[in-house]
Amino acid sequence: MIFNLIYRSLRQHALSTFVTAASIALASGLLLTVWVVKTQSQAVFAATNSGYDAVLGARGSKLQLVLNAIFHLEASPGNITAADFEIIRRHPAVKMAIPIALGDNFQGWRIVGTVEQLFAEVERAPGQRYAIAGGGRNFKIGTEEAVVGAYVAKQLGWKIGTEFKPYHGLAFDPAAQHDEHYVVVGVLEPTGTPVDRVIWIPLEGVQTMSGHNPLAATELSAVLLQLRTPMAGLMLNNQLNASGGKLTFAYPIGAIVAELFNKISWVDKVLTLVAWLVAVVASGSVLVSIYNSMSARQRDIAILRALGAHRRTIFGAVVGEAAVIGALGALAGFAVFGALALFVTSIIQAQTGVLLEPLKWNSVFWWGPAVFIGLCAFGGLVPAIKAYRVPVAETIAPLS
Repeated sequence: MIFNLIYRSLRQHALSTFVTAASIALASGLLLTVWVVKTQSQAVFAATNSGYDAVLGARGSKLQLVLNAIFHLEASPGNITAADFEIIRRHPAVKMAIPIALGDNFQGWRIVGTVEQLFAEVERAPGQRYAIAGGGRNFKIGTEEAVVGAYVAKQLGWKIGTEFKPYHGLAFDPAAQHDEHYVVVGVLEPTGTPVDRVIWIPLEGVQTMSGHNPLAATELSAVLLQLRTPMAGLMLNNQLNASGGKLTFAYPIGAIVAELFNKISWVDKVLTLVAWLVAVVASGSVLVSIYNSMSARQRDIAILRALGAHRRTIFGAVVGEAAVIGALGALAGFAVFGALALFVTSIIQAQTGVLLEPLKWNSVFWWGPAVFIGLCAFGGLVPAIKAYRVPVAETIAPLS
């Protein structure tokens, strides 16, 4: 009987049901998006190291160094000398050292100079090396060749054989075009990492680019390091950082990236608070919607009571109606979440190269809707109590 009463009431008040459920869907979709993007971003960014354990660079902020060398954001804190690179490369604790040099771009996409070993020997994840799409190959040292990240190639429409001229600086300036002429010889397979957003050329290409400072020919922006053991990282950290020298050793990369999220955690808290406030307002709209319809429903309720319906049946039907509205809104919220999450993750990928998987299972997918249904059911208690107290005799008595 309760289910029949709920169904009839929802049909009778279809418009208010739709509007209320829509507000709940927006609140639910916002909460799911904020929570999923927050938890996935923290996990994925902390795990993104492109296959390296540490970064060596000029004296400055470790976070700035990691953002610049690993995520290709921010500006370089400075340069280090070729002699510094040779010292760290030959250090017994270092398994592999990959130098990089920055300072140029193409329409805002960063151009990074490096060595062939990055794509030939580095494992970006255990058992996974950077792969070049079919028909392409690695660049050769001493040539004006380029290997392009998958996302860059897609956005620019580049393919093997595409030719381009670099521009000076990290920000695009049409008047700062270099004379050098590069050709794309390889496009990387997608990795879902910042590597996808970079145009890679031979190291000396950046160092000796026309218009660069003569010192650039012997300097590097950073060195990406693979270490032999975790203890090696602690040892180098003490040697290079604690001494207050001219170099910065950023290790471990994941912990340093976590600092970034600690600094901007207030953003997550604000967005989450907004989502919960919207949720409370949406559940309040259920209360108002049903409560305002109680006056029109009183005679129907009284008739049902006169026909034998128990007070608890009426009470349960009203609370159930509120819960069903909440369930409908929470279900529709997944559609809102899908649209919002795909939009947000596309922006994150465009800005960082990191690819999130918003549709991957997250615990919020069950407790989020459950909370909304609970809030709506709670909001239905007030009109349910009013329905429970409807006086039968007075309500159905004929008007004189």
